[in-house]
Amino acid sequence: MAKAYLVGSGIASLAAAAFLIRDGGFAGSDIVILEEQEREGGSLDAAGSPETGYTMRGGRMFEIHFDCTYDLLSSIPSMDDPSKSVTEDTFAFHEEFAWDDHARLVDARGQVIDAHSMGFSERDRLELVKCTATPEKQLDGKRITDCFSPEFFTTNFWWMWCTTFAFEPWHSAIEFRRYLNRFVHLFKTFDSMSGIYRTKYNQFDSIVRPLLKWLTDQGVTVQLGTRVTDLALADSDGGSDSDSDSDSDALTVEAITWERGGKIEQAALGQGDLVLVTNGSMTANSTLGSTNAAAVLDTSGSSGAWALWRTLADKRPGLGNPAVFDSSVKDSTWESFTVTTKDPTFFQLMEKFSGSEAGKGGLITFKDSSWLLTIVLNHQPHFRGQPEDTFVWWGYALFPDKTGDHVNKTMAQCTGREILQEVLGHLPFAERDQIIDNSIVIPALMPYITSQFLVRKAGDRPAVVPAGSTNLGFIGQYAEVPDDVVFTVEYSVRTAQQAVATLLGLKTGPKPVYKGQHDPKVLIDALRTLHRH
Repeated sequence: MAKAYLVGSGIASLAAAAFLIRDGGFAGSDIVILEEQEREGGSLDAAGSPETGYTMRGGRMFEIHFDCTYDLLSSIPSMDDPSKSVTEDTFAFHEEFAWDDHARLVDARGQVIDAHSMGFSERDRLELVKCTATPEKQLDGKRITDCFSPEFFTTNFWWMWCTTFAFEPWHSAIEFRRYLNRFVHLFKTFDSMSGIYRTKYNQFDSIVRPLLKWLTDQGVTVQLGTRVTDLALADSDGGSDSDSDSDSDALTVEAITWERGGKIEQAALGQGDLVLVTNGSMTANSTLGSTNAAAVLDTSGSSGAWALWRTLADKRPGLGNPAVFDSSVKDSTWESFTVTTKDPTFFQLMEKFSGSEAGKGGLITFKDSSWLLTIVLNHQPHFRGQPEDTFVWWGYALFPDKTGDHVNKTMAQCTGREILQEVLGHLPFAERDQIIDNSIVIPALMPYITSQFLVRKAGDRPAVVPAGSTNLGFIGQYAEVPDDVVFTVEYSVRTAQQAVATLLGLKTGPKPVYKGQHDPKVLIDALRTLHRH
């Protein structure tokens, strides 16, 4: 029987394993997931306890047209009620706890401002329409700032857009254009965020855990502490790796090499065997701080995901250019933080301040903060097993290299306590000391978190199944899917479904990417939104 080796255990690999079984007819026992870390889930992480504090580096948002994700999770039983799927769980949660944001933007005085108006000038509107209509190939190597005047970056639209999706002005105009087109149907409700879906718990508990349980029940092997270091490629003429220099040559993996427990092991691939590689990692080299210690940036140890991609790209053309994404840390770093407390005071004050109960309020951005801070009060419990007397909330900032408005340090230099002091400095609460003293705050500094948004050109990301490939596919955030948008769970799942369908010659590939810009009603609604006053 054919075997499949999946490099990495993030959502792309877990999805690929599920599609191999469900659609490809693979036995779970013939699938091996090779994970460098000692924990599964990749970037969809969440851990901790009430005593030590909970932590999660991020929180993913969903929307109605994440077709590949919902297709995948419709096959996976919910851990709360196995008679329902994870997709059904997610939709039911949205019905009960849909976001309706009444405090999307807060100004320097700690006042909620009216974000219903996008704040556009006629020039802003014209530039936005022009950007969406410009062919992608004409945006190669361009930044967002190359397409818009400086005033655009002071509009309500920009504050909301950049903090919802984590865009920086210097990021790729290609990615920005893709987002505008991909989510044009969300323009109408962008200030209230009511078109955004969330999972019941954090994504590790809501998605990774049930998916892992289903896969391991099927017999899939997850091998932790395993760093894949090389793939031996057969030359199309029977020679060595270095002989191959043509994009059109057959691309076949003959063997896979990994390090595990201080030993080097190798597995030869047979006829029909597959290798799917998650190339690159947006959470590589992440570091955690604590309430009393700052997270320390450290990129000295290269992650296996980046190192393997560099090794493969050096072997032959057509396998992407990892240096575009992993060598501009100052342009791809930001910091998040998770707050755990048994004191309900902050939640009570924020619910009154925002006009929404926890779990229904969406993102709150302090638009004038030098760090560009955003926080969110999740529905409680946000972690499976979280006690009723414990509350968890999360935030992040796009400019961790800037000095705070209330703490005379950059965010990256701040302890968790100091980050919380800065947040509370933007809010009109008298109980600041009480809130701080009763909170555990864990910062997470992530040097590559928006590396997939960095300025790029065609070919910098490899195709999901490169030209000539017989058994190798790339999955995850750094493989190329035309039209769809990175930094989403949907993108990773789509690459997995496409890789499996293409390599196995299946007709069960992913649905086409939703294109709301071709729907006249969606376009009319979007244009009306752009003209709101």
